[in-house]
Amino acid sequence: MLESLTDRMTSALRNLRGVGKLSEENMADALKEVRTALLSADVHFKVARQFVEDVKAAATGQEVLKSVTPGQQIIKIINDELTKLLGEGSTALKDKKPLRIMMVGLHGAGKTTTSAKLAKRMAKNGYLPALIACDVYRPAAIDQLETLGQREEIPVYTDRDSKDVPKIGRQGLEWAKAQGRDLIIFDTAGRLQIDENLVQEIVKLKKEIQPDEILLVADSALGQEAVNVAQHFHDAVQLTGIVLTKLDGDARGGAALSMKAITNVPIKFMGTGEKIEEFDVFHPDRMAQRILGMGDVVSLVEKAQESIDQDEAQRLAEKMKKADFDLEDFLSQMRQIKKLGSLGGIMKMLPGAHGLEIGDEHEDQLKHTEAMILSMTPYERRNPQIINGSRRKRIAAGSGMDVRDLNQLLKQFGQMRKMMKSMKGSKGRKQMERMAKQMGGMPGMPGK
Repeated sequence: MLESLTDRMTSALRNLRGVGKLSEENMADALKEVRTALLSADVHFKVARQFVEDVKAAATGQEVLKSVTPGQQIIKIINDELTKLLGEGSTALKDKKPLRIMMVGLHGAGKTTTSAKLAKRMAKNGYLPALIACDVYRPAAIDQLETLGQREEIPVYTDRDSKDVPKIGRQGLEWAKAQGRDLIIFDTAGRLQIDENLVQEIVKLKKEIQPDEILLVADSALGQEAVNVAQHFHDAVQLTGIVLTKLDGDARGGAALSMKAITNVPIKFMGTGEKIEEFDVFHPDRMAQRILGMGDVVSLVEKAQESIDQDEAQRLAEKMKKADFDLEDFLSQMRQIKKLGSLGGIMKMLPGAHGLEIGDEHEDQLKHTEAMILSMTPYERRNPQIINGSRRKRIAAGSGMDVRDLNQLLKQFGQMRKMMKSMKGSKGRKQMERMAKQMGGMPGMPGK
């Protein structure tokens, strides 16, 4: 999501970066492009207009016009104003136990999956979550919530015989308290569009369970309608936060940026993929940097700290130093990288990497490499030099790949090991650069 906005914003700002002197004329041209970029990405026209006015007001000060690098200064102002648009300050949930959260939104926005994602994330913060199934109109929603709960070992309260949602909510709340649960998430029903019955149902449920947080789960691809949906729900139940879903999609998604400005409700979380782990806290400053093509290294580091086994990473680093790195180690390293998410998602977090295409073929190459290594015996992985012609045919057949693919993997891995041995005990910069280039040619790695 927001790829189109990022492309247009970086294009609009490109001409400003090297500007030696900032004038009303060149600033007006750039801001016109910025406004067009926002409108093209479905940002509400009132929000886009106000954003440009705020940037213009901040940029007309003498300290900007006389700045040594006015082009960079205006970009900083745009970044600051974009951060304000997305929502400054804390986006954290209320710090209390028990914590009651009611999830609302339209059908198809991903409320049920998001409820489980939020429960899993909060469990890592020391909470004991429980899920209450309050969608009585779609049996599949109850089944889905139960399946997700079982998979993540989170208890789920259901009542398939009742249609009384406020009663289900009250009984579910009592049940969760009896279970010793201190985070209770209520998954409510949605509709294809807002109707009065839906609104009245969640109003009654709110009165019955007295939630501490009411989160609107909003599909980032909803378009301009997202603003109306957010406003309607906010008027009915007074939202405390927004969760953006499907941020990994290819929709323009700019309307999501408008919801905070229109409702003055903070965006608190975002779903970045279908997997239950692909769910992050929303940081306005980091998202602003990503939209402007500056990357998000902080989030990448946090994701690495959370996902990667530090002991295993240290073990692999030691083996690389000793040039004692085999295919089992390489397999372990690949799996560590996969925990961070897709290669495309990782690249988007790196400064200056916007526009680099990491397509499905790179993900497929990683899968193919893993399949070939898994088709080897443990002894072959530890001693790849013993893999002769007949073994290569067996491994290739077992992985569904051609022998030439396996030959390429073994050749490049052999070159990498050779490079490690030549570097053993050396700190030569050129050798490090050659090794990095060599690893870039490994199957499934960018640069192949």
